[in-house]
Amino acid sequence: MKEHLGLVHVYTGEGKGKTTAALGLCVRAVGHGYRALIVQFMKTGGTYGENFLRLPGLTVVPSGHDCLVYSKEITPADREKAAEGLTLAKEAMSRGEMDVVVLDEVNVAIKFGLLKVGEVAQAVRSRAPGVEVVLTGRGAPQELLDLADYVTEMVAERHPYEKGVLSRQGVDR
Repeated sequence: MKEHLGLVHVYTGEGKGKTTAALGLCVRAVGHGYRALIVQFMKTGGTYGENFLRLPGLTVVPSGHDCLVYSKEITPADREKAAEGLTLAKEAMSRGEMDVVVLDEVNVAIKFGLLKVGEVAQAVRSRAPGVEVVLTGRGAPQELLDLADYVTEMVAERHPYEKGVLSRQGVDR
């Protein structure tokens, strides 16, 4: 049943919906009895609605701090947390423990220097057969785009932020 799995998705771009698309894919997968893991880089546990998802077969693990986007002050603890998240994802992918593995905001973690693109690419390449991988976040590096079977770029045509509307609980986070 699962022999058709094993492709790589990249959801990137300036528009809204990258994480939402990855979540939708996970909901669909667990609806078919698959196991899914979402490792959230650049996101703090308890802040985002997806941290509260309780679906059989779905595991969500926060592995970073969203405040970095605003402060841009990277600490050794930030790098350590990101490395822990990547290790968790890599182990799940290489052992085939999960059918779908999402590295949420991994592109941003790379941009901020929390992870190296080569180590993320190697983790994706070393996945077990049949493990579907989703990489999200703005500014996907070319090396990850080259690995992908699907590349989706979210384009922002209009956003309420332009009118001063900040991120809204339950809609944007």
